[in-house]
Amino acid sequence: MGEHIIKLPDVGEGVAEAELVEWHVKVGDMVREDTVLAAVMTDKATVEIPSPVDGEILWLGAEIGDTVAIGSPIVRLKVAGEGNVKPQGDAKAEAVAAEPPAKLPTPKPETAAPVAKTPPKAGALEAKPAPAVAKSSEQRSVPGGPRPEGEKPLASPAVRLRAKEAGIDLRQVTGSGPAGRIGHEDIEAFLARGPQVAKASGLARNDAVEDIKVVGLRRKIAEKMSLSKSRIPHITYVEEIDVTALEDLRAALNKEKRVDRPKLTLLPFLMRAMVKAIADQPQLNSLFDDEAGIIHQHGGIHIGIAAQTPSGLVVPVVKHAEARDIWDCGAEVNRLAEAAKSGTATRDELSGSTITITSLGAMGGIATTPVINHPEVAIIGVNKMMMRPVWDGTQFIPRKMMNLSSSFDHRVIDGWVAAVFVQRIKALLETPALIFVD
Repeated sequence: MGEHIIKLPDVGEGVAEAELVEWHVKVGDMVREDTVLAAVMTDKATVEIPSPVDGEILWLGAEIGDTVAIGSPIVRLKVAGEGNVKPQGDAKAEAVAAEPPAKLPTPKPETAAPVAKTPPKAGALEAKPAPAVAKSSEQRSVPGGPRPEGEKPLASPAVRLRAKEAGIDLRQVTGSGPAGRIGHEDIEAFLARGPQVAKASGLARNDAVEDIKVVGLRRKIAEKMSLSKSRIPHITYVEEIDVTALEDLRAALNKEKRVDRPKLTLLPFLMRAMVKAIADQPQLNSLFDDEAGIIHQHGGIHIGIAAQTPSGLVVPVVKHAEARDIWDCGAEVNRLAEAAKSGTATRDELSGSTITITSLGAMGGIATTPVINHPEVAIIGVNKMMMRPVWDGTQFIPRKMMNLSSSFDHRVIDGWVAAVFVQRIKALLETPALIFVD
């Protein structure tokens, strides 16, 4: 038998380290070739690390949340044959120290057996009723525990009066006096603990605290949001949009089912409207390097689409939206959304955005305050669509209304510029035929 060390492989061009986000195995597990051992993450791209050989896990070299350098040992396996590690005294000691706890207590059954056999059978029989007695006394000794049904609490009139004034049910108080008699000190102790009357109704307090380590994608999101909010002074502009005509057009286009055209959602229309609005105000399609004091104004419009996945929020990017028609935009959004949810999106597909759309769909609320995707200078937030009565000058008529909640970097974008940008998008969405006019 030999040992085989698995090192963290190169998981991406220019990547020097990765964060361990998941172990699929534990010490003592038997694995086969190509069994997934762990998952690491870098720049929101998760990479699985498979085993190149069959063997038994002897040692795991990192904990979840640790940052591991490329080329660092992460797993040690016991394998048939020589392996890739020459046997050394210290290596053997390490392997023994890394053996799982389950293998160490082999002598325990031998030491435990005499203890189990020491008491005679008669003693064992006599001990059997003890649990029932213990249970009965335990019931009475539980602090604040309710008394058995029908048992009347023993207490003096003064104690009963005090309990009544304090709103305490004496059946919930354990007495420390003779025969469980309740005294003033028991009332004090009960008040110090807090009322437990909820137990009588089957409800109980839960004081548990679970510590959850922030790792992987959730840590990346936390860092990104902290950076955005600490360095970017946000201004948020909310505008109401009548999307009745847009929804009618979308429904009509979707009725013409064609293999080469995807089913359209609101997003492709919004993307095309943003492309037209940015043509008039190119400064909105920029990245701000605040350390160098430089605004990088891009010609290509790369729209990030904030998407919720089982692992957390990711932002796949539709590259060069200015060169895509509405159906191409729709197809690319669908493709990227599926890749993001399945965890197969590449690093390139999750980076390079110049402006972002965020949408919570039907959960979008009336208004939101989107956080800008640093170092961009603008983000467009889509709120939920609702049918509302709108006054047309003579009467109230039902219209499909939706708010856009958009945030801008106030260091770069003035409030007036932001308002002009949103109003241009509003005009295009409310008269959707203009989206198709070059």
